[in-house]
Amino acid sequence: MALLSADSLAAVNSSDTRTAGCLLTGIPGLEHLHIWFSIPFCTMYIAALVGNGILISVILSQPSLQEPMYIFLCMLASADILLSTSTMPKVLANFWLGSSYISFDGCLTQMFFIHFLYVADSAVLLAMAFDRYVAICSPLRYATILTSKVIGKIAMATLARSFIIMFPSIFLLKRLHYCRINIIAHTFCEHMGIARLSCSDISINVWYGLAAALLSTGLDIILIAVSYIHILRAVFHLSSGDARSKALSTCGSHLCVILLFYIPALFSVFAYRFGRKYIPRYVHILLANLYVVIPPMLNPIIYGVRTKQIMEGARHLFSNLAKSSK
Repeated sequence: MALLSADSLAAVNSSDTRTAGCLLTGIPGLEHLHIWFSIPFCTMYIAALVGNGILISVILSQPSLQEPMYIFLCMLASADILLSTSTMPKVLANFWLGSSYISFDGCLTQMFFIHFLYVADSAVLLAMAFDRYVAICSPLRYATILTSKVIGKIAMATLARSFIIMFPSIFLLKRLHYCRINIIAHTFCEHMGIARLSCSDISINVWYGLAAALLSTGLDIILIAVSYIHILRAVFHLSSGDARSKALSTCGSHLCVILLFYIPALFSVFAYRFGRKYIPRYVHILLANLYVVIPPMLNPIIYGVRTKQIMEGARHLFSNLAKSSK
């Protein structure tokens, strides 16, 4: 393990986390493998940045892709870039340079943006499910329902909901009295990891975390499930086999992204809640780190491979760039 800096030693020895800051240990028990873990993490992070950056550029540059479905996809790609960027640079600095120290305010800021962006990602997936519901169940009203004004309101509602749900966490953490050692056994700051540094009663934080999860991710999952029940019912009532195949194909990419987003998160939550005695701590931390890079890395690939319009838009974009460079 890398030698601790003077700031890090102060963080360990001080009894006040607010002034001394925190230490992020990385992956406990696997510190000797940090440099090897950094290689796939860095590769996936770069792939996520490049893939989502290309996806955003293609959607914004091609007039044929200025439709609600692709605008929501652009929002998802933007949130994915920010989510992975809120964690990976600090993780890689820790792995490569032993930079484990983070100020208390910096830790709160990272925590807020991680949870904020996760809730926003979930809301965008819900918006995309609503888009598919309208497109398949009410195709004749699609253009009148999902106008640019409505899309703007959805985007603002997504940001407002994420802020309203996550902003109280800052005050709930600031109100606590910190008097224990300032070490967080993780690669990044998250709400309960910070709360457990306190010697105060954190039951309010626990209940808040549960309520926030139910009111955001839990509610989104239910609404997405309801949307797809109606979508599948409408699809299987179509008389034409080709129409059914086309309708299912348009939903296939979105379903893949939904499963990629929610299944690892739910597995991590249930494993942490009910399998703490049986699943090592480092497994939870590895899953948390993979979760913030694997979906952002794979989402552009899923949509790029399965969506003909995006593939054609990418070809036009790169052909135009090639011509302009000559």
